[in-house]
Amino acid sequence: MPIKVTMPALSPTMTEGNLAKWLKAEGDLVEAGDVIAEIETDKATMEVEAVDEGTLAKILVPGGTEGVAVNEVIAVLLEEGESLNDIDISSLRATEKSEAIQPEKAATKEDAKEGDGLPRRASAPRNDSVGKDSRVFVSPLAKRIAAEKGIDLAGVQGSGPRGRIVKADVESAKPGAAPASSAAAYVPQGDEQVNEYGMIYTEIPNNNIKKITAKRLLESKTTVPHFYLTVELQIDNLLAARKQINDQANGDYKLSVNDFIVKACANALKAYPAANVQWTDEAVRQFKHSDISVAVATPNGLITPIVKKAETKGLREISAEVKELAGRAREGKLKPEEFQGGTFSVSNLGMYGIDEFTAIINPPQSCILAVGVGKEKPYVVDGEVKIGTFMTCTLSTDHRTVDGAVGAEFLQILRQYIENPVSMLV
Repeated sequence: MPIKVTMPALSPTMTEGNLAKWLKAEGDLVEAGDVIAEIETDKATMEVEAVDEGTLAKILVPGGTEGVAVNEVIAVLLEEGESLNDIDISSLRATEKSEAIQPEKAATKEDAKEGDGLPRRASAPRNDSVGKDSRVFVSPLAKRIAAEKGIDLAGVQGSGPRGRIVKADVESAKPGAAPASSAAAYVPQGDEQVNEYGMIYTEIPNNNIKKITAKRLLESKTTVPHFYLTVELQIDNLLAARKQINDQANGDYKLSVNDFIVKACANALKAYPAANVQWTDEAVRQFKHSDISVAVATPNGLITPIVKKAETKGLREISAEVKELAGRAREGKLKPEEFQGGTFSVSNLGMYGIDEFTAIINPPQSCILAVGVGKEKPYVVDGEVKIGTFMTCTLSTDHRTVDGAVGAEFLQILRQYIENPVSMLV
């Protein structure tokens, strides 16, 4: 019987495509797996393989045709011994539109476990499957030969596309052959699942912290007009001061570079309160104290405990408070008032070797400072090349409250504290 070649669904959401060109001509012999045409979608140009063998008797949709619906008949193959005179071309064209359907639904989890987890091509007719649940796909010619030879198709391993049984498979099979296992079929293990593209994955449920964080960050990125300013700050003096203080502590405490950054931000906000603000529809709120939120990675997601009134605290007190808050954050023991609010955020990825990055503002705050790793690099002073340690900091601001000029002024003051750390101690 004539074999209809239909417009394939090359993705689960595809409804139509452009038939770019035919790679086979009328009269050519076609084997299963041969590339017969090229299809253009909105995403890519893809080759289409034949899933049946026969002679390409008639091309119904010429190359270059746009907007061809999925499952529309685009050509006809004839099996051996058949003639073009046996085909009513007009009836095929008359039923093209009625036979054009939506792409097949993505494979379900159960489908993935029983088959290959991939959507079937539209050109593989549904009524060629052997048994509703067997998932055996066979070409019409192979099906007819199997019936004549008394071959159980459930026991034949297909060599065609998607494991489809073709003529050569049934010709070499013995009547009543036992089912063959497919080494290529992957059976998901444990919690594994397979999506509509055949990709294996496991699901990690979102906890409340991740849900809330995602909601707030999406709200921030879509409703707050972000503006970015980047500076390089030299930290040689800061590193020297840190080493001297830690050496004198005799192990009683140990300051981190981030402790200095938190203190510097707090002092800079006190000196320049125009950056210590929050937007509301009625007014801009300017805060009296520097409540610095410090980004902490926890097993449950990102959380930002707050060092309140940080401008009033010394480096040692800030260091101890950050360590204590971060520890309880990782244990999930922070109180809401310890991580909700804040007037300014610091996110430091320098310990991970990140050179520089931009951070998303932590609403309803107006600023967040993204801190990169400190690296040695050459610089020039009075014509002399020297080596210094620099870190890149990027300030993300809400442009409604902290515009470019205000942000630049704040960074100038921050630079003074970072590059001259002694000024933080007085």
